[in-house]
Amino acid sequence: MTVRAVIKGCGHYLPKRIVENSEFEQTLDTSDEWISSRSGIRRRHFASQDETTSNMATFAAKKALEDAKLLADDIDAIILATSTSDLTFPSAATMVQAKLGMTKGFAYDVQAVCAGFVFALANANALIISGQAERVLVIGSETFSKLMDWQDRSTCVLFGDGAGAVILSAESGNGDKSDRGILASDLNSDGRLKDILYVDGGVSTQSTGYLRMHGKEVYRHAIEKLAMTAENSMKAAGVTIDEIDWIVPHQANIRIIHGTAKKMGIPKERILTTVQDHGNTSAASIPLALSVSKTDGFLKKNDLIVTEAIGGGLAWGSLIIRW
Repeated sequence: MTVRAVIKGCGHYLPKRIVENSEFEQTLDTSDEWISSRSGIRRRHFASQDETTSNMATFAAKKALEDAKLLADDIDAIILATSTSDLTFPSAATMVQAKLGMTKGFAYDVQAVCAGFVFALANANALIISGQAERVLVIGSETFSKLMDWQDRSTCVLFGDGAGAVILSAESGNGDKSDRGILASDLNSDGRLKDILYVDGGVSTQSTGYLRMHGKEVYRHAIEKLAMTAENSMKAAGVTIDEIDWIVPHQANIRIIHGTAKKMGIPKERILTTVQDHGNTSAASIPLALSVSKTDGFLKKNDLIVTEAIGGGLAWGSLIIRW
């Protein structure tokens, strides 16, 4: 018997405030056409002053629990992927644990920026197949609007806030590619590339800082590395491109999404995209896309999915999941 980590439920949360591209025209030398043509983004959601990463994560988690027909104490562990935790410590995951009323198990954050949810899923999968947990709540939640330099039109128009969550549960499988759940993962990082995507603040500077990005360099690395990690995961899972039903990529930029798919030989019709409505929500983007796509009726039981992401670090990775 092979133990698999199977997605049993998902949910998401988006702040009420919707910011259209046209809103930036009031303060920046930009336009809806300029933003949408370069990124595919038309709008995004911004958290209010009192909305925190842990609050949004809790809303998404509650929806995932409802979708899975589970209670908080049915969960053994919470892993929260975020780069925008409420406080330096404790982890936002423990705050979610308390807000859910979860009185057992453990909770911790994972920080791999936009690749965070992929890293968190791989962590959760390892907990389940090793027998350390039976059910794991995996969340991506970000308030990137609070890291923006509002004078930098190359970055501030790209990001948004939100949260998404999935619940993984241990199930027995045959040990082959027909199993439901996580079939393979591939994780990577290269700290030598830190300076192309980073925040210029933190504990050592006693400031929050602003997000800084060298867009052309990120784009150059993203397509190559995302295609490669997806191919590595597919090889490990024993599946081919023709067997993949959907790519659910990190929703960073439509050019990166389409460029990666082209390099992999996957048509645009098999890509699930939400970047146009959410912007880049960092670690929240993949679970948001999964939850929205399920709600909209795109994802069906036994669909084979490849999901991949790259973020600051640089850190990048992918997973093969049978829904």
